[in-house]
Amino acid sequence: MPYHFLDVAITANVRQAQAEMGADQIWLGDHHRQSDSFTESELAFIASRDSFYMASVSETGWPYVQHRGGPPGFLKVIDKKTLAFADYRGNRQYISTGNFTANDRACLFLVDYPRRARLKIYMHVEKLTLDVNTALTSLVTDAGYRAKAERIFKLRLEAFDWNCPQHITPRYTEREIEHAVTPLRERLAQLEAENLALRTRLEAIGE
Repeated sequence: MPYHFLDVAITANVRQAQAEMGADQIWLGDHHRQSDSFTESELAFIASRDSFYMASVSETGWPYVQHRGGPPGFLKVIDKKTLAFADYRGNRQYISTGNFTANDRACLFLVDYPRRARLKIYMHVEKLTLDVNTALTSLVTDAGYRAKAERIFKLRLEAFDWNCPQHITPRYTEREIEHAVTPLRERLAQLEAENLALRTRLEAIGE
């Protein structure tokens, strides 16, 4: 199976940069790695994310990177080649939305900071109105999320690749911290209760 991500990412100028850094031999020849259909590993990773970064390119050639966030799993898995998410109202600049009108190519960057894992994905973006597919709209919107959905972005996979964990500083969300410290709080409460019971008993003996 070819390494399609490299077919998309590597250009003549990239090859030249690799050669200048003595890294050209690393990526020469065949590199058989699945990158044009998500496996269960990628699907599980995507379904657990509560944020990602999305890059688009304007008609002037300038790239634009936007952060997208929501409840865990807000980036929905439709199938092994398709993702979708509700585009909620933000600062109303609509830069990504406009860029995708001229160029449907996007690059997504998903990071799991605690586990120091990151997934980069090349995708083609289709903008859909909320009324074009009621089943899809129902799937991607979260009634409990207090934001106004304006459209749906449906994403078709071109290629993906996993990055190395180098230089990722572990960071934790409030929910992850709460999950980690809950057992400590419960143990502390238990010890305090035992300590209080012991003090009460000792005071009773002393009387």
